[in-house]
Amino acid sequence: MTGPESGAAPAGRVRGVPVPERGAWLRRGISRNGGPLLEDREVVWLQAGRYYADSRGFAGTTSFDGFQVHFHHLTGEPGEDAGTFRREGANLVERGTNTDGSTFLEVWTPLSGADGATGSWSGPDHHVVRVGRHLVHVDSRGGTYWRL
Repeated sequence: MTGPESGAAPAGRVRGVPVPERGAWLRRGISRNGGPLLEDREVVWLQAGRYYADSRGFAGTTSFDGFQVHFHHLTGEPGEDAGTFRREGANLVERGTNTDGSTFLEVWTPLSGADGATGSWSGPDHHVVRVGRHLVHVDSRGGTYWRL
């Protein structure tokens, strides 16, 4: 037997892992279309339950279909991202395809100070996620990261 019933991925699909329900992550690099792994700015992603905020300027909810994690943008930059995650030691490695067909690989490393208070709050034009000492605020102007 093959396919989802057997736990095997359909042809051409890689089975990923869900993102942790709680985490503070720093992007260590991004590779676009198979290029070198680079980092051009600090990017922080916080996950509190099913809610997330990304300092690039989008926030919302995540879901996992057994293969990919879907980032549903509800605040900030519109859209939806999907990627396959795998663990590499303490890091998460994400591979995905953008809506324009370009590909990416991102390496996320856990931030220290993620223990303590966690929550997610939203209003008409903003979303805030806190994980321990880390806070990301997203609104229509973009995302902002603070370390408390």
